Amino acid sequence: MEKPEHYEADVLHFFDGKDLEREIYEALFARMDAAFPDGRVQVQKSQISFYGRHLFGAASLPVRRRRGWPERCLVATVGLARRLESPRVAVAVEPYPGRWTHHILLTEPSQADDELMDWMREAYAFAEAKRRGKRG
Repeated sequence: MEKPEHYEADVLHFFDGKDLEREIYEALFARMDAAFPDGRVQVQKSQISFYGRHLFGAASLPVRRRRGWPERCLVATVGLARRLESPRVAVAVEPYPGRWTHHILLTEPSQADDELMDWMREAYAFAEAKRRGKRG
């Protein structure tokens, strides 16, 4: 993945004092880098965003922790044309008709697994097709 010049420093700042969450992110990024070599990553104030031509996924720290959520976790976000029916999905919302945003909580590096990557690939394809009228 294409990374901005100060990527490593930005990641360290983003996860300041959150070593487990950074370790989970690093496992996720390694998988994303392998799956999307032509993609790019951008560290922003509230999330780390993954792009092809368009945003398709993100990683963030929980801002509003819901009851029952783990104390320490990373939130992986994917936008899809369908609602995922998986116990791994902590929150699913449909901000626009036919667009579902899913938040998946990762509590250990091994959860950046094949299933999550399948969803990321689906999100990538969905995002890439959205301005071409090829959804569905």
